Amino acid sequence: MSLFSRKATTISISALSAFAGLTLYTQTVHKTRQQKMLPSYEATFSVPLKCESCVSDIKSALSKIDGITLTSFSIPNSLISITSTAAPSAIISTIQSTGRDAILRGSGAPNSAAVCILEIPPSQTSTSRHPTSQTFQKYESPVRGLARLIQLSPKLTLMDLTVTALPKGRYSISVRRTGDISHGAKSLGDVYSGEDGEREGELGVLEVDETGRGNLVGEVGWRVWELVGRGMCVRLVEGAEDGRGEVVGVVARSAGVWENEKVVCGCSGKTVWEEREEMVGKRMV
Repeated sequence: MSLFSRKATTISISALSAFAGLTLYTQTVHKTRQQKMLPSYEATFSVPLKCESCVSDIKSALSKIDGITLTSFSIPNSLISITSTAAPSAIISTIQSTGRDAILRGSGAPNSAAVCILEIPPSQTSTSRHPTSQTFQKYESPVRGLARLIQLSPKLTLMDLTVTALPKGRYSISVRRTGDISHGAKSLGDVYSGEDGEREGELGVLEVDETGRGNLVGEVGWRVWELVGRGMCVRLVEGAEDGRGEVVGVVARSAGVWENEKVVCGCSGKTVWEEREEMVGKRMV
């Protein structure tokens, strides 16, 4: 797995344009002196947009992110389309820095995106600590984080993984053979290296700070469809045993760009913003 970085940025903002009766604001970012060229992807975000001042504030904030090449804003739909190589978590946190919330609605081409909700193994949710710690008390929700996977090319996928409410330490991240999370790494099986054994099942090492939060963004040599249904395990490098000191999840397909147009969930009857509040409460985002 290789992490990536970029350097100088120049920005040009086009005049307003009209498309399908909607007003779109387009910003193009020209990158220079890139250390590594990565394939870009398009993603859409729901963001409360009330006026041109909202657009201006968000444009200014996004201009500071390396890797963004194009942004389009629709005020009537409260929607932003962004083409970039940047991690979704970086884009969301940058938009939130302007005082507005953001929800990732879809990313990448059809059948090229996935998510993995990371949680305490069910076998451990009855304990009062996870792992034994005087700092982190039991939470109502077992969820501790989320991994987003976006395939950029046939052999390259962007991984954007964030965890919260975990003890400080170094955690290994791995793909596991099965999707049985009942007993953590034990039930997930061995580290999975693909059917041909040529994939790298160990995806990297995550550093969790004293606030209990950690984020790792980088490239993995997998295709999304190879990961769907497999388990993912985030485990303390030292001190994890019997399901303690780890969070696990199952990789599931997520919507590609423009594939998710719902405003109200057909199952729960909640709006996307109500679902967002619920996800924040469960530390999924």
